[in-house]
Amino acid sequence: MEGGKENLGEQKTVMALIVGGEANAGPPLGPALGPLGVNVMAIVKKINEVTANYKGMRVPVKITVDTETKSFEVEVGTPTTSALLVKEAGVEKGSGNPKANPVGNLSMRQIVSIASVKLVDSYASKLKSAVKEVLGSCVSMGIKVENRDPREVLKEVDGGRWDDILSSR
Repeated sequence: MEGGKENLGEQKTVMALIVGGEANAGPPLGPALGPLGVNVMAIVKKINEVTANYKGMRVPVKITVDTETKSFEVEVGTPTTSALLVKEAGVEKGSGNPKANPVGNLSMRQIVSIASVKLVDSYASKLKSAVKEVLGSCVSMGIKVENRDPREVLKEVDGGRWDDILSSR
């Protein structure tokens, strides 16, 4: 929910989707934080510090403000799977026609790395399941894995072919 607010007694929470390292006092942050009487620029600076590793990727940010003391906390969520795939593959975006025009290729180690990051926010309870979710995103984005269709790799994951890589994490 971009720029939405929810009331938690003496605290207010603002949720926003921010491009890592590029937050500013404009919408959605300025209009949501301004009425709370906090130093918006201090919050923007903190958000840019904690999202610097996600430069160029859209990341969810949760700002909790104590309305009495004007103190604040910033929590950063995990970027979307597609944002992580685009960054890792070094492409601008997914394919408009994934079947006919693949846009990139990733190694299975890169897929496992992305799945490890996403496991925290995923419904998957095991790394193997998170890897399968990431492979599904590769299918819809037109990103090959190990120079092959990700559906082939998905079958191999189910068959145990990649268990050595999955168990080493």
